[in-house]
Amino acid sequence: MKKILVPTDFSEQAENALKVAAQLARKNNGEIYLLHMIELPADMTNPVGETRSNDLPEALFFMKMAKKKFDELLARPYLKDLKVHDTVEINQAFDGIMETSKKHGCDFIVMGSQGATGFKEMFIGSNTEKVVRTSDIPVLVIKNEHPDFEVRNFVFATNLEETGKETLKKVVNFAEQIGAKLHLVYINTANEFITSNETDKKLKKCIEGFDFDNYEFHIYNDESIEEGILNFSSKINADLMGIATHGRKGLSHFFNGSISEDLVNHANSPVITFKLQK
Repeated sequence: MKKILVPTDFSEQAENALKVAAQLARKNNGEIYLLHMIELPADMTNPVGETRSNDLPEALFFMKMAKKKFDELLARPYLKDLKVHDTVEINQAFDGIMETSKKHGCDFIVMGSQGATGFKEMFIGSNTEKVVRTSDIPVLVIKNEHPDFEVRNFVFATNLEETGKETLKKVVNFAEQIGAKLHLVYINTANEFITSNETDKKLKKCIEGFDFDNYEFHIYNDESIEEGILNFSSKINADLMGIATHGRKGLSHFFNGSISEDLVNHANSPVITFKLQK
């Protein structure tokens, strides 16, 4: 968490994310890359996404408005003495976030979200959901204000497959960094039921070689993985939920769905996602 990217649209949700990012940066001697994307109307850009010369006055107007809001935001007391790089880009929000994170070598993204349900969730989707699904670096999604972002109990849902061992190492490292107790949970469902004996064997293989003992392992039965994570997290009063993502796109994502996106939409507490490393 040395280089933290925080996309902002200057909304309350985005500022909630910035406040958490500020706390993390302060604790880890990190720096923040604060990004605002200006999405110009389609008729103001050419097919390759560049602003037309005759539309420069309008583009400059949006840039100046963003700069003014940046100045107000950077004056907040919670950012005092922190190294914050502010940048404004003209691009589609999702593309800009991905490009900026790679350009500056960011290792962590903190984003705000309102969540969604029903038809809104199905047809609209959000930039947060797209970033969660495809990002190569961890994404922490914040929905509410956290004056003191302290994580005592961190729930991470695991499928206990050895292919996710590298991802689990990152999860363990993150738990150590924030001083949280890690609750590894396997959600047992009727469609993918495995016995306790099988889970014990799989767990031993997954954590073999790990020098970490501040964790507990749980098996939780529920109707779906998403419901299981939400219900188990509520049961132990978890401060943070986590899950690995596969980065599915297109039709593969449409037909398979995304548990990580469902969690981002439906959970009230913060959610962190890690790209599955094979």
